[in-house]
Amino acid sequence: MTLVTLSAIFLYSAFGLYSIATIMFGLSFKDKETNKKKSLTGTIAIWLTIIGLASQIGYFVTRWIVSGHAPISNMFEFMTFLGMSIVLAFIVIYFIYRLNVLGLFALPIALIIIAYASMFPREISPLVPSLQSPWLPIHVSTVSLSQGILGISFVAGLIYLIRQIDQSVRSKKTFWLETILFTLFVFVGFIVMTTTFKIMDYQAVFEVDVMELGQERTVMMEYNLPAIAGPADGTLLTEGKLDGIISTPSWMQGKDAPTKFNTLIWSIIAGSIFYILTRLILRKRIGAAIQPHLMKTKPDLLDEITYRAIAIGFPLFTLGGLIFAAIWAQIAWDRFWGWDPKEVWALVTWFFYAAILHLRLSRGWHGEKSAWLAVIGFAIIMFNLIVVNLVLAGLHSYA
Repeated sequence: MTLVTLSAIFLYSAFGLYSIATIMFGLSFKDKETNKKKSLTGTIAIWLTIIGLASQIGYFVTRWIVSGHAPISNMFEFMTFLGMSIVLAFIVIYFIYRLNVLGLFALPIALIIIAYASMFPREISPLVPSLQSPWLPIHVSTVSLSQGILGISFVAGLIYLIRQIDQSVRSKKTFWLETILFTLFVFVGFIVMTTTFKIMDYQAVFEVDVMELGQERTVMMEYNLPAIAGPADGTLLTEGKLDGIISTPSWMQGKDAPTKFNTLIWSIIAGSIFYILTRLILRKRIGAAIQPHLMKTKPDLLDEITYRAIAIGFPLFTLGGLIFAAIWAQIAWDRFWGWDPKEVWALVTWFFYAAILHLRLSRGWHGEKSAWLAVIGFAIIMFNLIVVNLVLAGLHSYA
């Protein structure tokens, strides 16, 4: 068995253990309902989570040995590391507050992120010159760990909102809460559709003229999902495949933007189908269906977790996302700041979380307001990771 194979086994094992742990955290609610003082299923769940984390660390170490560099240099590696960071942050928070419901929400978020990572190329490749720096593990790992902790603030905030918002009437709050939950369905839709067509070995090739460094050249663009959105002015070379119902907007200039835009459309379609089917089965809003199971969770405790996670994650993000990033940018590109889309959105993220802390400490924004801001903050992080990385052209486009 090679180290590459062993590394993959470690990652699959971690995924499986997190999945089982999620189910066990769900079953732990049954223990609560029967008023058992100590939840056996909750204990099993947290230990499965710890073993899963150990397995994922095994994946990380073995991949580092094989590649010769920290495995956080492309979208697959970064997203798996982010998933690991969320699990690590959850375990730390769990042993402080002993809140099983946190695992029921945090682990699925980590699973979705790891599954999302698996959709990107997993081959180990040499580092490009600008990444051949000791600042790679310092900057990227610090950013990822901070985002993992801030992810826990999102989880606690989301649970708070589901528990506290009045679900007996339709309102703007229930609409936006359902929108957040719908977004999670879109991620699931993405995973299901990409996995399905990967198993079917779907492939369609387009010939496209692109501009690179001021010069036009012809490239072959491969689609692994049927082309709802084809490349603008592209020519389909594969017979019997869908030739694009619409064209990808020309302002999408990121690497392979047409295929990523097409994947986004498929994800929204699939996520919408799953969401509608779930609503038909539950015959009520998703939030309304979950709310009764959260009524024994103390809202003040959720509010405190939201704040603590931001209070820890924010300075770490400042260090990794701005200070370390600026130092590395000076070394790699001979300037501290360049208004690259990734840098701009890192700054937006920093200002947003700074505003959350300011509003909480000076204006007393606790409870629901704080929860909404925590949820929006993590949405900005995900926008920066997905849209800015994949759709907009820039120096930080990983894949």
